[in-house]
Amino acid sequence: MGDATTGRPEAVSEGTGPGGAEPPGGAELAKAGLRLEVDGALATVTLNRPERRNAMTFDTWRGLAAIGRSLPAGVRVVVLRGEGPCFSAGIDLGMFSGDGEGFADGSDAEATDRFIAELQEGYTWLRRPEIVTVAAVHGHAIGGGFQLALACDIRVAADDAKFCMREPALGLVPDLTGTKPLVEIVGIGRALELCLTARTVPADEAARLGIAEIVVPRDGLDGAVRDLVASLLAVNPGAAVATKRLLWEAAENTLEEQCAAERREQIGRLREMFGR
Repeated sequence: MGDATTGRPEAVSEGTGPGGAEPPGGAELAKAGLRLEVDGALATVTLNRPERRNAMTFDTWRGLAAIGRSLPAGVRVVVLRGEGPCFSAGIDLGMFSGDGEGFADGSDAEATDRFIAELQEGYTWLRRPEIVTVAAVHGHAIGGGFQLALACDIRVAADDAKFCMREPALGLVPDLTGTKPLVEIVGIGRALELCLTARTVPADEAARLGIAEIVVPRDGLDGAVRDLVASLLAVNPGAAVATKRLLWEAAENTLEEQCAAERREQIGRLREMFGR
């Protein structure tokens, strides 16, 4: 059966993901404004509401979480991209109108905590060590869209990319896992300035700040992502997983702890390579 919005064949891989979850169907993903294509070791997740500039809803975040739970075990690289003129305009402001599912009002703190944690799951799986995640950003990446890019390991930006943390200007806080990577990348002072002014960061500044690892002309974005994916997949899979795990641990570890972690990971690699 073809994708309801594009006519393309559904590209959801057969079988269940590492967590045993069934992969979401094309209709479920279409409702969430998402498209998933799996080609061997590469999965491409597309934000697919171009008529709304890929504005995100509760269904979008839950759909992302469902993709993470059901991702086939053989996938090594995941690319996140946006259909149409931009990556994502952030939260769909239509959700403030009262139509459909509304926001939790915070009166029940425990229930609201569970509600937000459910949405955050759409982002946290992108940090798993068994995959490398790449955000291919063009046009605007605002609010939840900016945080989705920050949740990825590597950001490749077109020269027309524009990043903005809009939530404080709406009376909210960034709560989709974006505050930690932003502070780690740019430092607390710059993170405060970006969030509390809600200003737009163009691609060239994003590169200087370390928000974007690679910046290319708009018409070169797809090619740059293809080249990066090819390079990532050329690395030994076990070494890639172990190295990502080490690098993610490094910021929280003392030097002594990190040295021990390096020894532990290397012992595992040696045993696998030499069959012991």
